[in-house]
Amino acid sequence: MELQRALSDLEEVRERLARVQRFEGYSAPASAASGIAALVAGAVQFRLAPVPRSSDELHLYLAIWLTCLAAGLLLNYGAVAAWLLKHHSPHSRGQFRTAARSIAPSVLLGGALTLALVNHGAFALLPGMWFALYAAGLFASRGAIPAPVLGVACGFAVLGVAFLATALDASALAWWVMPLGFGVGQLAIGYFIWQGRTS
Repeated sequence: MELQRALSDLEEVRERLARVQRFEGYSAPASAASGIAALVAGAVQFRLAPVPRSSDELHLYLAIWLTCLAAGLLLNYGAVAAWLLKHHSPHSRGQFRTAARSIAPSVLLGGALTLALVNHGAFALLPGMWFALYAAGLFASRGAIPAPVLGVACGFAVLGVAFLATALDASALAWWVMPLGFGVGQLAIGYFIWQGRTS
């Protein structure tokens, strides 16, 4: 009986600690909006370069998805900035610093590797690399995000491995690949953030 009570108390402490560590500045609407932006970008790619092969098409592909990235960063970090303006406590700033440090290496490495792969003409490696690094960033942020998002991180990891393994095939750059990952993934993350706030 005492052991059962101790285990129950330990579980309650873990739940409280998880709530304290979780970064409350992440926005469900911003995450969902960035997922919708990825679906729109996929539709644009479908119209302009469904499976890019020529140099012009490859650079158009890059422009579409870097624009989508910029929109996603603006939406999500704009929401974080708005949250920080409303929450001035040292605890809130500490949460932000922890969350930022967790994901920053993936973002910076993603930028550097994107430049390197583009300079070497290895466009087909981009989707797998982006998926894999986003998965790594989500895993690194696991203390700051709702627990179900780790399932989404696993999905990104699987997609990363799959598309890195098949990167010699032009289908890695097909119009549906990025919406499958970032469109569906960001919508799911938005849902789990919303669910965590309402439960």
